[in-house]
Amino acid sequence: MEKSVLAEFLELVRHLYNEHPVLLHRPIFQGNEKRYLSECIDSNFVSSVGARVTEFEEKIAAYLGVKHAIATMNGTAALHVALQLAGARRGDEIITQALTFVGTCNSIAYTGAEPVFVDVDRSTLGMSAEALKNFLTRLVKVRDGHSYNQTTGRRIAACVPMHTFGHVCNINEIISICEEFHIPVVEDAAEALGSRLNGKHAGTFGLLGILSFNGNKIITTGGGGMILTNDTALAARAKHLTTTAKVAHPYEYAHDEIGYNYRMPNLNAALGCAQLERLDAFLSKKRELAGKYREFFKGSGIAFVVEPQGCRSNYWLNAVVFESLAERNQFLEFTNSRGVATRPIWKLMSDLDIFKHYQNDGLPNSRWLEERVVNIPSSVPLIGAGRVS
Repeated sequence: MEKSVLAEFLELVRHLYNEHPVLLHRPIFQGNEKRYLSECIDSNFVSSVGARVTEFEEKIAAYLGVKHAIATMNGTAALHVALQLAGARRGDEIITQALTFVGTCNSIAYTGAEPVFVDVDRSTLGMSAEALKNFLTRLVKVRDGHSYNQTTGRRIAACVPMHTFGHVCNINEIISICEEFHIPVVEDAAEALGSRLNGKHAGTFGLLGILSFNGNKIITTGGGGMILTNDTALAARAKHLTTTAKVAHPYEYAHDEIGYNYRMPNLNAALGCAQLERLDAFLSKKRELAGKYREFFKGSGIAFVVEPQGCRSNYWLNAVVFESLAERNQFLEFTNSRGVATRPIWKLMSDLDIFKHYQNDGLPNSRWLEERVVNIPSSVPLIGAGRVS
């Protein structure tokens, strides 16, 4: 790799960000966050019983165009419960991608099910519909309205595609394939708030979807997540399970099944309500940033990852693809040693000791991307743009 490209990249990033070191992604608090938090404290309702929780749920649902949104303490908890709502049980299998954050697979493990890994597309970084179709056609049979893996004998309880870095995967085709095999789709849209495919929001295509509001997400509640669904019965059950399965009563404490203390506290929801007021401005600034990166890397031999066809991405984390592992490592060492945070894409879940004994389809694209993809600084504010409004 040309040293001039590395030096020019550092110059660009330092021009864009007025901070040292330059972080990969940090939250921006320039709106009503302090006021809403102060009001929340004054109200004494700081845990999961509070008006801001309901307000945040209703505003997220309206923004996404989905009937129901149920707030949780983080995205992993949201995915755990969503999978349980989809019918996942101990001894089942859940199809997902190996190129993902570990929370996806941890959530599967929490249900007692086991992950099965299929490949991703290089263009979207998300689950490949072709790889999914090939796996199901070769190895899965439908009996009594359920799909069974002929290699393991286990029931396929769900499919979990992940919208990597906010780029929506080929979700319509994935759902069509899964419908043929009677497999519910639960979207991991943890990184995709604000991303749409042909005008429809990520996380609202499948039976259920989830979001994350972790501190590094496009808007944050500190820690938080959301279950999304258009199914009213599933939404009611989601709220019940995430509130320790407590039976409603003015003063008695009765619980009718094993539930989870997963509800989002009111303090976090207050932060989320303030952040949501800025989301459109954040999205605009992130597209502006992505445009600057795209122009910079044009003709450099380093490919900038752009939104798939038909997708309007939130560009949560910008990414580049190098021609080789050696060039990737050179870039990582050069930038991080000079105070500019960059990071490689995740190690494949199928290579982690905790998940390596589960079935996969060989994952050629996933392995190719693992050796080449790097995330670059993607925080919202730009030098010269002033206050984000």
